[in-house]
Amino acid sequence: MNNAVSVFQSFAPKSEKLSRKQRNGCLIYTRVSSKEQMEGASLETQMNFCHLLAQKKGLNIIEHFGGTYESAQSDERREFKKMISFAQRNKHVGYILIYSYDRFSRTGANGIYITEELKKQGIHVLSATQEIDVESSAGTFQQGIHFIFSRYDNDQRRDRSVNGMITKLRNGYITGSIPFGYSNLNPGKKRLPNLQINADGELIREAFLLKAKHDLSYNDITERLKKKGWTKGAKRLSEIFRNPFYCGVIVSTLIPGEIIKTDKHPAIVSEDIFLKVNGILSEKRATGYKNNRDEENLPLKQFMRSERSGTPYTGYLVKKKGLYYYKNNTIGSNENKSAKAMHELFKQLLSEYTLYDYNAVEPIKALMIEMCTDHQKESIDNATALDSQLYKLEKDLALIERRFVLGEINLDLFTKYSQEFQKDVIRIKEELKNSTFKLSNLEKAIDKVLKYALQLPFLWESGDLEEKRRIQNMVFPCGIVYDFKNGIYRTDRVNSLFSFIPMFTRVSEGNKKGTIDNFRLLSPSVTPTGF
Repeated sequence: MNNAVSVFQSFAPKSEKLSRKQRNGCLIYTRVSSKEQMEGASLETQMNFCHLLAQKKGLNIIEHFGGTYESAQSDERREFKKMISFAQRNKHVGYILIYSYDRFSRTGANGIYITEELKKQGIHVLSATQEIDVESSAGTFQQGIHFIFSRYDNDQRRDRSVNGMITKLRNGYITGSIPFGYSNLNPGKKRLPNLQINADGELIREAFLLKAKHDLSYNDITERLKKKGWTKGAKRLSEIFRNPFYCGVIVSTLIPGEIIKTDKHPAIVSEDIFLKVNGILSEKRATGYKNNRDEENLPLKQFMRSERSGTPYTGYLVKKKGLYYYKNNTIGSNENKSAKAMHELFKQLLSEYTLYDYNAVEPIKALMIEMCTDHQKESIDNATALDSQLYKLEKDLALIERRFVLGEINLDLFTKYSQEFQKDVIRIKEELKNSTFKLSNLEKAIDKVLKYALQLPFLWESGDLEEKRRIQNMVFPCGIVYDFKNGIYRTDRVNSLFSFIPMFTRVSEGNKKGTIDNFRLLSPSVTPTGF
């Protein structure tokens, strides 16, 4: 009988508790939630407590994991997953030691599930600061409560954080990562951002303008900007064009349906430019439009608007006739017109701003400079005063440096006054840089205008699509309006330098000598508004 019992014992299942006595190996897992916390003593404290627990229970430490910052809001952590995988593969691991259960997981139910799956494999999770009997039902219940409370605490923190972010957004401040094209001069999680447009931001502005004025493709814009240091691809450009932050408008999934116009951050482009670009993009998405040869035959598309509805004209090809037409898509407008007729009418409009007398170029240029200079007298005087201040400050700065070198003043005085002088120098240079009037720029602009004005209709007609649009936007920055009923163009605004041309032409017709003295009669009646 005894022999039979001993034989059958080989068929009896082994006790898990007995088999685990040989599995006294343990792993230690430590973590903090953020990079900033790594600079403190938290990781070291966690490690010390875990080592004391291993010593107390007579456990053999096999490996350490973590030792870095990982959020416990998700269990998809690199070090955490690495530790779980190691524990499941190593037959000597019977325990995972942690400082507290919120270091292991803050996911609540998912944390409970992971510990239960580990327990089935004979691996228990022990906390060095929350000692419970994890092998009993009461201990398992207590462990689950710790995980649930960690999740609850985490949710409360999240709610506070989200509410704080919503308040910041409604006050006009961006949250999260800083948009490409800006630099934050006041970094820090708890600080309000102070954004400044950087070099990439200036290129973003140029990209918007290229799209708005010339409707170039993403690839064409990207290729142009690469020569100036642009490093992003066409896909990134598409994302930028659809982000209203660049025109001073904040939208966020945290405040769905809300639009926040902010002056807390500088806008890279105006709302008009942003909406114009996205108007172009919307049309392309709706119609499957591509930048093809049709555009070459319809250069006034989107540039020309209906006087009655304000809607931009689009265009189409009548294939049977091989003729292009412009069309107002407003329902019931019935405004269709031959592209050929519209182009002839546009050339007539351009001829009004064309200079036909080569001999008048120099006197007109001189008068333009004189009139614009008179108009900008305040800006010029201000720039002169700033130049004078800058000269004095730089002289004072050089003097104080010399006195410091000679030992006439100490380091504290030198530091105090040199910083003040340097701050003023930077401020004045910035004001000069942003000065609205620069004579050299004015002369260049006038030379360019007169060069085009001598053969405006011809240059427009013979130019490619890009050249046509360049001329259109140069002469009529806000586009043109077409009065379909009367068959005439109207202009919202004309480049003020081109607006001189019709007046000069009328005067020169009655003045065969074309001298500047006779042109000067115009001066009192002309008030340029900018160029």
